[in-house]
Amino acid sequence: MGIPLPDSKGYPGNLGLLFEEHANEQRPALIDLRDQQEGNVVTYRDLDTACNAVARGLTKKGLTPGDRIGILSLNRPEFIFTLLGAMRAGVIPVPINIKLPEQTISYIIKDANIKLLFAETRFREVFPRNIQAIEFDSSFDGFLDFGSFKAFNPTPDSIAVQPYTSGSTGQPKGVLLTHYGQNWSRRILSHTRGTSKKDVILVAAPLYHKNALNAVKQGLTAGATLPLLPQFSEERYIKAIGEYRCTVISGVPTMISMVLNSKDLLSSTETSSVRTVMMGSAPSSPQLLSEIKEQFPSAEALVVYGVTEGGPVPLGPHPEGKPRPNGSIGAPYAGTEAKLIGGPTPYQGELMVKNPGVLFSYHNLPDDTKRSIENGWYRTGDICRCDKDGFFYFLGRTDDMFVCGGENIYPIEVETLLEKHPKVHQVLVMPFEHELKGHVPYAFIIPRKKTQVSEEEIKQFALANGPPYMHPRRVFFIKNLPLTGTNKVNHELLRKWVAKKTLDTPLNTNELKAIK
Repeated sequence: MGIPLPDSKGYPGNLGLLFEEHANEQRPALIDLRDQQEGNVVTYRDLDTACNAVARGLTKKGLTPGDRIGILSLNRPEFIFTLLGAMRAGVIPVPINIKLPEQTISYIIKDANIKLLFAETRFREVFPRNIQAIEFDSSFDGFLDFGSFKAFNPTPDSIAVQPYTSGSTGQPKGVLLTHYGQNWSRRILSHTRGTSKKDVILVAAPLYHKNALNAVKQGLTAGATLPLLPQFSEERYIKAIGEYRCTVISGVPTMISMVLNSKDLLSSTETSSVRTVMMGSAPSSPQLLSEIKEQFPSAEALVVYGVTEGGPVPLGPHPEGKPRPNGSIGAPYAGTEAKLIGGPTPYQGELMVKNPGVLFSYHNLPDDTKRSIENGWYRTGDICRCDKDGFFYFLGRTDDMFVCGGENIYPIEVETLLEKHPKVHQVLVMPFEHELKGHVPYAFIIPRKKTQVSEEEIKQFALANGPPYMHPRRVFFIKNLPLTGTNKVNHELLRKWVAKKTLDTPLNTNELKAIK
């Protein structure tokens, strides 16, 4: 496969040099798809030159190893130039979610002690007034300092990048990931997935999220070509597959589900080049996996389990080559240990993982670090089970489970049940307070196109095919699930819609009209 398999001690070297063996090649590394008419090609040689120019520019401004810079931008080549160039200088990049509220962005900039912010002009209104900014659209070219650069030589504890958790509850936390650990991670990904120079990996998830960052690490390590969409849209995503003959496509399950629901455009697009459909960051239902196989018959649907603090991808193919069962999130990679704790049996409980890529610590949060890391083992907060062959299966989050009339319910159980209905395309289940039961499940459903379905029909299906306590007490039909900046479902917005009764529309009557 061309990529040496690292050992369990990590891998030395600067992560900013991850494509070093391809640095002089004139082949396409990135294809910038911001212009809808024509993609702008960045070769590996151009990419290397730009990364060095960023490293020199940072050094010229007086930044030294350990200093932080922020990146606030949609996907574009300059994001990757800055990310990898900062690493070469030993400066720690902090990718920032563009959809966070202004006060949260300010919190991250202050918490990380960011010295310099790289951003798109469109986000100027959320810049803190006291931070110096380099704008990709105007001052970036003047910042660059072209020439050769000798990369910073990291130690095993040197931090490469500081992403922040989503902050869905409380303030976001800075996750400190090392050069050694992330070098282990990217070589593991490229090796086990058979990535090569022939691959074309479509990147549409935001670069400030682990899903896209993993695709970049995997692809550039192997010398692949990465078409880069500024942000996700079903139409542009599908068109890019056909135009650039993409071999690997990726995203969170919600994104892939939206793509599959665009059946007319898919049917008119050549998609036979796709060999892998990668999904991570959320559970993938059996129904979704079945639909992927129908639309991409020659592709493997790869469910990727990842957590920012945990590698970030600790599970993958079985070390003995055993085929992965449907619904499994994989077996531990070489160099990863995994165990289940606190469950009813040794084969079910909270997943803990240990590998070189596990976070070094949370930034400035010693108590959180102590609670989450025990002798190098990271507590993921995910409830899983394990079969006799060593394959793991996701059951839910420790904080997702709710009690309904004395019965424990994980939302994924109800979602899996409802997605078996022939008129249902996608389901999200959430708990809502109930005066007698404590909490009860509500279901948000995207019906299949050109179908008619009612709330009562869904309830009766659930009662006929599952335990009574699991049936949804309310059912809402929607065209699309609202997404956060990381393309995960926006649960808080759905709660607001329910509270304000904005979902009580003609779309949600018992006589639902066919969705066209």
